[in-house]
Amino acid sequence: MTFNQANKSDLTSIIQLLKNASIELEEKGIDQWKYWQNPPKEKIDWLKQGLLNNEFFFVTENERVIGMFRLLYEDELYWGKQNDKAGYIHSLVIKNEFKGRAFGNKIVAKIETYLLNNQVSLLRLDCVSNNKGLCSYYEKLGFKKVGEVQMPLSLNNLYEKKLN
Repeated sequence: MTFNQANKSDLTSIIQLLKNASIELEEKGIDQWKYWQNPPKEKIDWLKQGLLNNEFFFVTENERVIGMFRLLYEDELYWGKQNDKAGYIHSLVIKNEFKGRAFGNKIVAKIETYLLNNQVSLLRLDCVSNNKGLCSYYEKLGFKKVGEVQMPLSLNNLYEKKLN
């Protein structure tokens, strides 16, 4: 499994991955990411900024894209100003045909190793608070809920994991 940095020309592919994930969630009765089915300008701008900052990565296995994520080192939008050095995961998506093979666990573990190798000992992420299954999943990976943030489109739990 490898991580390949996305670039500006990948915007359409990223939007499609997010849209497909949104549709899959909706089909399961999970109210999350519906805005990706017809993304508002501020969400497109958020993606473009992440691409400009080299924060988006495609995850590949046997030369096939299986998913993607965004990795930031500051996240004032969701977390406010923080003093400690941390990595922030956003938009972690696994394509439906690759689910059930523990790729999510492997991706998070590989990000953790990367951060530790770069002297970053905290990993943070957020999750829509009403997606109980996903919240539980992150808690099983060792993340602790440390707060909540009300965003314009959702109430999100804030999770943190100390890396060692």
